[in-house]
This record gives sequence, structure tokens and C-alpha cells, in this order.
Amino acid sequence: MPEFAKPVPGNFCWTEVFLEDPARGKGFYGELFGWGSQEMPGSEGAYTMLHIGGKFVAGASKMPPALKKAGAPSHWLSHVFVTNPIEAVNKAKTLGAKIIQEPMRVGPGTMSMIQDPTGGMLALWSTKESMGTFLWGESNSLCWNELVTTDAAAAIKFYVGLFGWKTESWPMGAFTYTVLKNGDVPVAGLMPQPKDMAGAPTSWTAYFAVTDCDATTKRAEKLGGKVCMGPQDIPNVGRFAILSDQEGAMFAVIKNAPRQ
Repeated sequence: MPEFAKPVPGNFCWTEVFLEDPARGKGFYGELFGWGSQEMPGSEGAYTMLHIGGKFVAGASKMPPALKKAGAPSHWLSHVFVTNPIEAVNKAKTLGAKIIQEPMRVGPGTMSMIQDPTGGMLALWSTKESMGTFLWGESNSLCWNELVTTDAAAAIKFYVGLFGWKTESWPMGAFTYTVLKNGDVPVAGLMPQPKDMAGAPTSWTAYFAVTDCDATTKRAEKLGGKVCMGPQDIPNVGRFAILSDQEGAMFAVIKNAPRQ
């Protein structure tokens, strides 16, 4: 699915970064990924749509007051498309989620934010209006989302219950990596928190496809970002690195291995 105009229920459909200084972040990501920018009408500069050749890839927003008050750091937040936002939030509640933001009207759609029972933050998005063309899986666009959790079994139970996702287990030596599928389409990954990350909160990470992981990592450093985990190879998957922007918002880049 290299591009789409109509999101598929149960698929990730968007990602956005919350920053103290979105203008600075826009410059960082523009230089890193070659993204252009477009201010949302009526947002008074508070929300920027990031794009490649007019096809949308992500958003950048000033940190919402409620999140700032709660002490949330700058971060990326990915969205899953749902057909009925009220039903989805109520279902999340029954499955043990904490509702960070009840469904609210945002532009042409409805957005809510949930925290799964293990602490992972995710947004739910719903709209019946066309919003343009979006890129997925192309170079310099979102291609994967991954949850590192303190309780893999509880997280799997929650997301399978909420979205009806299927699971596929990949033994990875010391742990099992779980691929989450919407029907037969892989949409995300889930893994238990490594011992050297003990004490860190459960979190989702957005992955962006790149043509050269090492070069992108070096460019991020030059632009003022940090390397949280240097480039590493995953056999038959690709070469990835975990980075952060100048404000500490973490994300990953990956050069995917050729399809077998």
C-alpha cells in the first residue's frame, strides 16, 4: 500500500509529532527526509501537514496544553483508523485502557487518545471526508509501528480485542517478536521490553523507510538530533536505527531488506 486516499479500518493511517517548537522540528524533518510543509487552515500555525510532492506523510503540532501540564515529553503519536470512534473508545475502556482524550472533533474527523493497559499511547482517528493522498511504505514515509512493552501478553490481548488483529510469532533468540496483522496484512510489531531498558515506560515507535540507514543517521546527528541506537542489521528484515530530534522525540529509520 504505497499510497492511499481512504484509510482501512484497523490500519495505521497517520503519525504526528508533538513539539515545543514545531517550526524548528519542521526544519529538522524537512532536511532529514525531504519533507515539504503545509499549514492547516485555521490552525494559526499550530498544526503542519508534512508531505512529499503534495502527498502527506506526517503532521507536526505544538504540544497540547493538557499533555504539557501532564509533563509529557516531545513525542511521536501514531493513529489507527476506526469506523466508529465512540464504540472504539468504549471498547478500549472495557479492555482496560485509560482514555487520555475522549473523542473530539479535529478538522474533518474525530480523534481520541488511549493508553493501553501496559502504558502504550495511541490515537484513534475516524473521518468520512477525503483528506488527500497519503504515502505509506515509500522512501521517507511511515512504514511500520512497533510497541516495546513491559507486558507482552497483556498488550497482545488488548490490541487483538480492540482491533481484531491477528498475531504471528517470530522467535528472536532471547525473546519472541509478535507481528500484528489486520487480516493478512502486517501492520505493526510488538516485543517485550529488553532487560537493559528496565524502568522505561511502554511505548510505540514510528518507523520511516529510508534508502540508506547509515547516511540518514549521520544526517540526523548533523542536524542536531541524537542516535539512541546506532544502525543494526536484522536478518531478512533490514538495517535500522533509533534516533531522536532536537527535542528528544524518538523515531526509527529502516532500510528494508529486499523482498524474498
